[in-house]
Amino acid sequence: MSLTALGLTAQVQACLQPDSPLAQAVEGFRPRAGQTRMALAIAQQFETGGALVVEAGTGVGKTFSYLLPALLSGKRVLLSTATKNLQDQLFGRDLPMLVASLGLPVKTALLKGRSSYLCQQRLEMARHELNHNQRHLVRTLATIERWSKVTQSGDMAELPGLDERSALLPLVTSTRENCLGSDCPQHKSCHVNAARREALGADVVVINHHLFFADLAVRESGMAELLPSVDAVVFDEAHQLNEIGVQFLGCMLTSGQLTDLAVDVLGVGLAQARALVPWQELCGAQEQAVREWRRVVGVQAERHGSGTGMSRKLKWQEESPEGVHPGDWAEALQGVIQACEAMKQGLAQVQETSPDFVRLHGRAAQLCESLALFADVKAKNTVRWVESGGLSGGQLRLVESPLDIAQAVQQRILNAPRLADSGTAAPKTFVFTSATLGDDDQLSWFTEPCGLQEADVLRVGSPFDYATQAAVFVPRQLVKPNDPAHSQQVAGWVAPQAQVLGGRTLVLTTTLRALKTISEALQEHFAGSGAVEVLVQGQGSKSQLTERFREGSRHGQKGCVLVASASFWEGVDLPGDALQLLVIDKLPFPPPNDPLVEARSERLQSEGRSPFNDYFVPEAAVTLKQGAGRLIRRETDSGILVICDTRLAQMGYGARLLSALPPMRRLRSDSEFADALQALRPYQTFHQGPLPPGSLPVRSISLLG
Repeated sequence: MSLTALGLTAQVQACLQPDSPLAQAVEGFRPRAGQTRMALAIAQQFETGGALVVEAGTGVGKTFSYLLPALLSGKRVLLSTATKNLQDQLFGRDLPMLVASLGLPVKTALLKGRSSYLCQQRLEMARHELNHNQRHLVRTLATIERWSKVTQSGDMAELPGLDERSALLPLVTSTRENCLGSDCPQHKSCHVNAARREALGADVVVINHHLFFADLAVRESGMAELLPSVDAVVFDEAHQLNEIGVQFLGCMLTSGQLTDLAVDVLGVGLAQARALVPWQELCGAQEQAVREWRRVVGVQAERHGSGTGMSRKLKWQEESPEGVHPGDWAEALQGVIQACEAMKQGLAQVQETSPDFVRLHGRAAQLCESLALFADVKAKNTVRWVESGGLSGGQLRLVESPLDIAQAVQQRILNAPRLADSGTAAPKTFVFTSATLGDDDQLSWFTEPCGLQEADVLRVGSPFDYATQAAVFVPRQLVKPNDPAHSQQVAGWVAPQAQVLGGRTLVLTTTLRALKTISEALQEHFAGSGAVEVLVQGQGSKSQLTERFREGSRHGQKGCVLVASASFWEGVDLPGDALQLLVIDKLPFPPPNDPLVEARSERLQSEGRSPFNDYFVPEAAVTLKQGAGRLIRRETDSGILVICDTRLAQMGYGARLLSALPPMRRLRSDSEFADALQALRPYQTFHQGPLPPGSLPVRSISLLG
């Protein structure tokens, strides 16, 4: 019997059998109970509609679990991921393999934000404007030009070796502000427009969360036509939805946007309509108003920043940001509003003379709207703050953010209108999945802020045998995390353990300050012996650092210790024996002084709930679980997780946090840790000689028991 003669759940079940075409196409495929359970639940949801939330532990195989129902359903499906890397993996590897192995007539498409695509018009401009003394950029530009002649998609991710931090990228890609639209000489061959056309004609479209929410906010990405036309949406890496969503669903304004507008208006105005409007007067007034505005805030921001040069968020609960005189703030803000309104009126006088003035007038109008919003009383269930001090050139950034995305999910996603000619009246299907979505059976950490309390919930555990593959240890001799000496002690503790393993150590920090202290101390420790190479986030791209770390000591190279923060807590795959010791410097509680964190805490308190138990602990549990997930990636991996925070062993909430981790074996003493560390040494053969001074005593008891 052919697959098409079966119902969807039966088709999915058949594909996951050991004799299926999929099993023959995928090397090393074997049926997994968790994967089958998840895939069948999603298939059933595709048949009935509604929302399903699935937490699938590491190793379940969640990607195939949702791709199979999506491809076999015959429905139009949107797949959204948190990162461009997973986007590229889905579109370039997983989807083509499944479509080919199952012989499905399914058309797929990839859609990213406009800044991911080469703009041919901007490339032409860069060719003439780039300073030829910048030799590195000139060479990179030449590479891009050669690639531009052969690329079909224009997706910058296709260009091998291009650093995602390159200063050239903003020069050869477009933004909403500088895109010429239909007036562009390259409009017909525009890669952004081509990608959007492909997406509108595809059965399965792969996007990312940033693009999804950007469109909900500004209706600019081409998604406005796409979302109503699909039958199902799958959000992978869904744990990032809330934080990404609030970035786009609020309002953000920077002083740089205002000064950039003044610069652009002056250039275009003098070139195209010099005598019609007093451009220098208008632009000079706007720049002066912005300078005064920044001055009013700058003193207070510098005081709060303590001279560190780091960005500081000033709470804005009253008429003005904290510490800023209300009268001075109101006067400075009103000055900026008046200058921007005058700019908008000047541009309105010449709109008909050039498309450039139409676009500039639109930018001015949008900025005036944002300024009016910040001059008014903030909306209910939002929080405001002003950021200054660490931004380029001392810029100000004004933010008004919702506390969560619950209302937007309910009104604009789950109940989004369907196109009249979509051909079906069945309810849409929404699947939200990730390896980490909460620390309770209801997954309330995720479902509450995302407005999904009524969704069906499924938790599928990892197939890994954590009790034998991994152990967790809390060093008791370290000072408490709030002690200034903590980071130095962490580095001093890590160094001899990393040397025992010849590297193979990842240190995850909760702050950039700790990242700096720990990495510098480790680099100093290993500088003399040269036994281990210390890699540090920021000293190379993420891909370069992870690739060097994976190489470990192979090919005669040194083993590695990687010290990282932020994005390295998730989305980093280091399988095999490349990583055997994972160290987390302290429990990742949210920063209590952050305005958004404070506002969420205050809301919980007003509801009679405990901010600590209902917000801080679940946040720490989920982040800790994400970080711990870097350690065991395959059934054959083994390693030790070390959490350098004595509160985990001493405080009552420590048990809750430990229970949120995978069920690793608990090491309760230095000697047990030493035994476990020694047991890992057979997996690496290059370390010779006696243990380094200061290392723990070693016994020969196997971690695998």
